[in-house]
Amino acid sequence: MNSKTVEIAVGIFVALGIAAFFMLAMKVSNLISYESASGYQISARFDNIGGLRERSPVAVGGVRIGKVSSIEYDNETYEAVVVMEIEPKYNRFPTDTSAGILTAGLLGEQYVGLEPGAEEKFLISGGEITVTQSAIVLEEIIGQFLYSKADEK
Repeated sequence: MNSKTVEIAVGIFVALGIAAFFMLAMKVSNLISYESASGYQISARFDNIGGLRERSPVAVGGVRIGKVSSIEYDNETYEAVVVMEIEPKYNRFPTDTSAGILTAGLLGEQYVGLEPGAEEKFLISGGEITVTQSAIVLEEIIGQFLYSKADEK
């Protein structure tokens, strides 16, 4: 084989490797997504969303079923309103479903975890989850622990 041909082949291989690494980095950071089908939207209100971001996963039992499409602040109730886009095939969540902001992994990526309820009626597009649990803020827990230890002395 010609040395020029080998150099071109190695260059193409390296370029493909860099492109694959870039796509993996974008997928892990939730900056891109491969899903094209638009789902239905439901919302939930939280006192504290911690580090939750748009495009964060929405999961049930560890299975990703959607993503956070927007986060707004309600000036009337002083709460964060999280709008989630759920894939169309997951359309049977009872109206008493609860939502919590949970943390996954060592890096602390936050996501919305849904816990289905027992009602016979189901949430529809534009529906709202009323039972929510805000994010646990590590600094607040440490502060409460230190404050309680100071009271014991």
